[in-house]
Amino acid sequence: MDRVSAFDEPLKKLLGGATAKVMADHLDLHTVGDLLHHYPRRYEERGRLTALTDLPLDEHVTVVAQVADARVLTFNGGRGKRLEVTLTDGHGRLQLVFFGHGVHKPHKDLLPGRRAMFAGKVSVFNRKMQLAHPTYQLLDAAFADDAGATEAVDAFAGKLLPIYPACKQLDSWRIAKAVDAVLPSAQDAVDPLPDALREGRGFTSLPEALLKIHRPQTKADVAAARDRLKWDEAFVLQVALARRRFADTQLPAVARRPAPDGLLDAFDAKLPFTLTDGQLKVTKEIFDDLATEHPMHRLLQGEVGSGKTMVALRAMLAVVDAGGQAAMLAPTEVLAQQHHRSITEMMGELAEGGMLGGSDQGTKVVLLTGSMGTAARRQALLDLVTGEAGIVIGTHALIEDKVKFHDLGLVVVDEQHRFGVEQRDALRSKGKQPPHLLVMTATPIPRTVAMTVFGDLETSVLDQLPAGRSPIASHVVPAKDKPHFLTRAWERVREEVENGHQGYVVCPRIGDDEDDPAKKKGKKKTAEEEATADKRPPLAVLEIAEQLAKGPLSGLRVEVLHGRMQPDDKDDVMRRFAAGEVDVLVATTVIEVGVNVPNATAMVIMDADRFGVSQLHQLRGRVGRGSAPGLCLLVTEAHEASPARARLSAVAATLDGFELSRIDLEQRREGDVLGQAQSGVRSSLRVLSVIDDEEVIAAARQEAVTVVAADPELEHLPELRTALDALLDKDREEYLEKG
Repeated sequence: MDRVSAFDEPLKKLLGGATAKVMADHLDLHTVGDLLHHYPRRYEERGRLTALTDLPLDEHVTVVAQVADARVLTFNGGRGKRLEVTLTDGHGRLQLVFFGHGVHKPHKDLLPGRRAMFAGKVSVFNRKMQLAHPTYQLLDAAFADDAGATEAVDAFAGKLLPIYPACKQLDSWRIAKAVDAVLPSAQDAVDPLPDALREGRGFTSLPEALLKIHRPQTKADVAAARDRLKWDEAFVLQVALARRRFADTQLPAVARRPAPDGLLDAFDAKLPFTLTDGQLKVTKEIFDDLATEHPMHRLLQGEVGSGKTMVALRAMLAVVDAGGQAAMLAPTEVLAQQHHRSITEMMGELAEGGMLGGSDQGTKVVLLTGSMGTAARRQALLDLVTGEAGIVIGTHALIEDKVKFHDLGLVVVDEQHRFGVEQRDALRSKGKQPPHLLVMTATPIPRTVAMTVFGDLETSVLDQLPAGRSPIASHVVPAKDKPHFLTRAWERVREEVENGHQGYVVCPRIGDDEDDPAKKKGKKKTAEEEATADKRPPLAVLEIAEQLAKGPLSGLRVEVLHGRMQPDDKDDVMRRFAAGEVDVLVATTVIEVGVNVPNATAMVIMDADRFGVSQLHQLRGRVGRGSAPGLCLLVTEAHEASPARARLSAVAATLDGFELSRIDLEQRREGDVLGQAQSGVRSSLRVLSVIDDEEVIAAARQEAVTVVAADPELEHLPELRTALDALLDKDREEYLEKG
């Protein structure tokens, strides 16, 4: 078998169709190579028990523990049987529960004193942690009655037990058995690291690293294997990004330098405030890039309210001054309209070029969205193709084939992670030559993530808030433990309105039948499902708005805003809210980004534990935008000791988005972060942690730049090219190609 094809061998050839299907459907493992790169999550020592005190809720876990006691209980007048088993590790306890006909075998096997591996999903029932119907494997050879179990116990005697990321359909020890079947193919691994690099850093070979990560004899084996495999992941990814950056430097672009005494100078002269030092520094970086003859690729990230829009607008004006056009792409109509409104207000008569009362130095600023009327749309398209409009702000409607530009010089993408790569690329292809690209995100990204995900973009950071922004006080409101806190929350909203201000109430769900799982009729739940029943559906905008208008906020002007409303209705509500004609806006996360109403000072987020850290930070950034202080109340029913409450407390404790994004990253797995940022592409990181391995990522980036500068096509490094092809399957290749 040749060296490449051993890794490409489909799993069903070696493992049989049923196991291979489960691996493909539930773990996304299809080939021998996929399985060899499915590394153990951790290792247990045979004689030791797992700490049962800090198991993650709602996750599939594998634990090694000892049976403390087991008893069969009856219910339904003796017709139903339930086996309850208590496990112990000497410190904590964990309950197992088996129902119906499934109680006989475990009742026979799980006698007090026996130790075993157990796998299942952690849930809470009657305030106790439990696993319902877990699978298990006895670890005392004398009791393990089937041959496979005895063999497994013998194989791991005195060694480290690998615990694999598993699923309900396939537990860790079955995955271990499958790995045994494919492990001989590790010898065929193609080593991506150039020899000089591997020897210079003293790394073990790739086949040896794979052997050691799956079947370590000692903890030192695990450490050596992880060090090597981390480097592979960091290096191959950084080579891909370095090649992308190198290719960009080869593209031509028109240098755009603002004309003296032009539109930009006229705009700056009108500004009623001075720019912050941070804004000036970032502007210089952007203007330097715009003045070069290859396309700018820059990521502008900044705190909520740090003035990114002002920086982007000045870059757009500079390009218009230089004879080009600028397009700003926003993810939602609400945001596009909001940007258009705030930019035309900031520019005044400069946004009315060629119009009566407009300035001679001005230009036209047009809006283009999918829901515009035919006449307005036709006029906007005409203004773009003639060059009459220097600036266009729009949604993905900007990308359609009909949209033609006179000379597109700059594309500004707001909230980058909301756009597919194809959408950004389609807009960039509308320039005669590749336009400059400025990507903005209000979700602060730790440096390591920026280097790993946006490594093909230069990064500018705005971490200073403009003068006059008010502090925001944030508090967690435990609605279940202390209902009077929630009563007080509504009183606080009423007080803000009585003082002439406005408020937001945010809910996770809209609440019409379409998205309401509670309204879907299904089959009757089994006893097991009842025991592990999910919590109630998230609170909904339509229901909460009605309750508030009739109850604690009666007499106030309460309106709703959500994504399923007609665009005109959405815009009408936002306009009236901005004009102060609405006291309280009950909304979904459509208000998360860009919505700017300085008079809104209070925000209540219902079911706050259902939102991510960065989303809560984004939402909170909608208040405190004026001179009055902001208030954000995070309402939750989460238990005080739960990870969800810890997350909310972290958000309440700091307004530093970079700090929060770090906490967010520590609590979630990298795959979530990279998957989201890489436009839905599954993370390829298995052992590299973008939060802990900053030095590895930085060193790998340096090595990658050196390698690519010497050999951009990797002609002399065929193994690295092969590894790159494996990393960059078709989706990823397109992602990187389109930047």
